[in-house]
Amino acid sequence: MPLPKAELHLHVEGTLEPELAFELAARNGVKLPYADTDELREAYRFQDLQSFLDLYYELMAVLRTERDFEDLANAYLARAAAQGVRHAEIFFDPQAHTSRGVEMATVVEGLWRSLGRGEENHGVSTRLIMCFLRDQPAESAMRTLQDARPHLDRIVGVGLDSAEVGHPPVKFREVYEAAAALGLRRVAHAGEEGPPEYIGQALDVLGVERVDHGLRCVEDPALVERLVRDRVPLTLCPLSNVRLRTVDTLAAHPLPAMLDAGLMCTVNSDDPAYFGGYAGDNFDAVRSTLGLSEERLRELARNSFLASFLEDDEELRQRYLAEVEAYEFP
Repeated sequence: MPLPKAELHLHVEGTLEPELAFELAARNGVKLPYADTDELREAYRFQDLQSFLDLYYELMAVLRTERDFEDLANAYLARAAAQGVRHAEIFFDPQAHTSRGVEMATVVEGLWRSLGRGEENHGVSTRLIMCFLRDQPAESAMRTLQDARPHLDRIVGVGLDSAEVGHPPVKFREVYEAAAALGLRRVAHAGEEGPPEYIGQALDVLGVERVDHGLRCVEDPALVERLVRDRVPLTLCPLSNVRLRTVDTLAAHPLPAMLDAGLMCTVNSDDPAYFGGYAGDNFDAVRSTLGLSEERLRELARNSFLASFLEDDEELRQRYLAEVEAYEFP
């Protein structure tokens, strides 16, 4: 049995495995520019974030119907549950779908067919977070927020993702203020490829409660001190960092130093179909490569539940935390 954990940084579109991509392509009459799954997997060799995003958006063409999104979410939950995930807060990118003619309702209701039964079918509780594409105009994000209003019984928060450099958080001040007024939780990608200043902006301008990635905070000692003092969770994605070359090798990852500094780190998978590992794979990788102790791994798991948006069900959070404390490592 794997260590119980919550996954807080997971793009559902990034769980599209090649086999499912070809299955959905056949179902929907979409022609993929790859001969087979092996050739598609060969395309999963990225030079940087943008080279990944190009393929990521290309493959979304196979997602058309509620059933497609349901199948995508079900496949993720099955894999995640097998790796010890007990709670998942899942990102989705509505603009990437509405821009190609797939309605918001199709995406949300399709995902919810699976996520709404996540505990019953997979033993995984879920929350759904709608992300804005930061390389699109802020006006598009605001329209997306308005389009989501009929679905806010399904959506707990907003996030900010896609190409970071040149798209600072301040660009989205107004849409985050509007999201806060609607009672939505707020997170944002910052400090992955972008500078540490983006992390400060996400906190001060957007009012985020968690920072997704936040890796480059280590370049600013005053920022590290602030993040430690305020117990701001960071949703790190080690295997993603290596695949996108934000760190050279996993052995060079700053996670141990970040934990030693007192930062509230969590370990997540980001886009696991593309980056070579789901949540449990990331835990196994940092344990073996970075030599993290059992207590450090337990701390990461504990942090994941403490940082989760489970304020509406504290009893469930405490149950998960008790599972972490009772876990016996093999």
